[in-house]
Amino acid sequence: MSHYDLIVIGSGPAGRAAAIQAGKLKRKVLVVERGRQVGGVSVHTGTIPSKTLRETIMNLSGYRERSFYGRSYRAKDVIKADDLRKRLVKTLNFEVDNLDHMFSRNHVEVLHGEAHFTSKSSIEVIGEDSERMTFTADRFLIATGTRPFRPEYIPFNGKTVLDSDEIIELKALPRSLIVIGAGVIGVEYATMMQALDVKVTLIEPRDTFLDFVDKTLIEEFTHEIRDSGLNIRLGSKVTKVYTEDDCVKVETENGRTCSAEMLLFAAGRMGATDKLNLDGCDIETDHRGRVKVDKDTHQSSQPHIYAAGDVIGFPSLASTSLSQGRIAACHALGEKTLQNSPWFPYGIYSVPEISTCGMSEEELQDRGIPYEVGVGRFRETSRGNIMGIDSGILKMLVSLKTRRILGVQIMGEGATELIHIGQAVMNLKGTVEYFIENTFNYPTLAEAYKAAGFDAWQRMPKLELDE
Repeated sequence: MSHYDLIVIGSGPAGRAAAIQAGKLKRKVLVVERGRQVGGVSVHTGTIPSKTLRETIMNLSGYRERSFYGRSYRAKDVIKADDLRKRLVKTLNFEVDNLDHMFSRNHVEVLHGEAHFTSKSSIEVIGEDSERMTFTADRFLIATGTRPFRPEYIPFNGKTVLDSDEIIELKALPRSLIVIGAGVIGVEYATMMQALDVKVTLIEPRDTFLDFVDKTLIEEFTHEIRDSGLNIRLGSKVTKVYTEDDCVKVETENGRTCSAEMLLFAAGRMGATDKLNLDGCDIETDHRGRVKVDKDTHQSSQPHIYAAGDVIGFPSLASTSLSQGRIAACHALGEKTLQNSPWFPYGIYSVPEISTCGMSEEELQDRGIPYEVGVGRFRETSRGNIMGIDSGILKMLVSLKTRRILGVQIMGEGATELIHIGQAVMNLKGTVEYFIENTFNYPTLAEAYKAAGFDAWQRMPKLELDE
């Protein structure tokens, strides 16, 4: 029976960050990964595959050039599922090879198999050949991520009715697609497929979607995707899903029916904890299988057992999971570490992209914080015209009392890259004057920050500005 300083269950962003951090601290570390390759959901079915598919679709479809050459323009006349798959395989192989190398050079041991707790200080791993092995450790980290929520009323078959993990294995592109669930995953895949000229219907049972995003951006985004041809149905609770005549049909509570060649169910995910035997070490999970932890240390109800990443719930981002894994490992091993900055960006890789950092206008109103709004549009920048961008908006929220930047929301090309400028200014407690006084490269889309800064600044009370 081997003993370790830290055993990490799962090798996604949180698990890999924790294991590598522990390895750098010269501790004895074991990573248990149930998949055949390291990387977890992030590498194999989630973050990396979906973003790779998006980039491939944007390139092959010629989507970015259509404002110049018209909607009929294509970089590749006929795009097949195999075209998407080739680039995906290459990217995933690179990610796996890179992870294997990082584990190796930091002396992290990796074992492939299914792990479950046999006591508060030991786990059993069932290997690929059904061999059973037992390990003990001083500390454990649960980083098993999530799996798709699969309700019984959805007739999943892996061919025409898919969940969000199966969609990347498409053998052929459908002519029409129904997506149930307008969360981040549903919106990303719906808009990606629409960019390929697949006829997409996006169904969301609630009257609103992506509620954590500023309403102004959602209004602009909704207009954009509807203008592209995507049919979005809000306030439509699904009552029945069935296959008939080689079609998938969906009935909603309001009596409407729609049909398509394929259906993607993307309404939520569950913590992948059902096989860990957490009852055996007195750790409780919520109704979605997520582990409750201390938000600062990531300790569960058992102080020596930590959890990080999507398995603990919001914000369920690869970026925050990496930080959580590092912080958990340092705390578990008694090492000091820097805490996360207060403001982190949220990126939605839809078409067009959305990214936010800080507070939304609705949050400021709820808190009673006096503020001013500045808006910059990509089409008003020279770079936007050069790139053929006829949409895109950057919204900046500024405190009337301190003139500090309280929130930035961006929709449009490169939003997930541009957001980091606003994030840096916010975390360094910068004011709107930063964007007024500093010189930006010309021509760039980043000039939208300057336009938004001036837009807010000119409407702010003179008394506040002269203090």
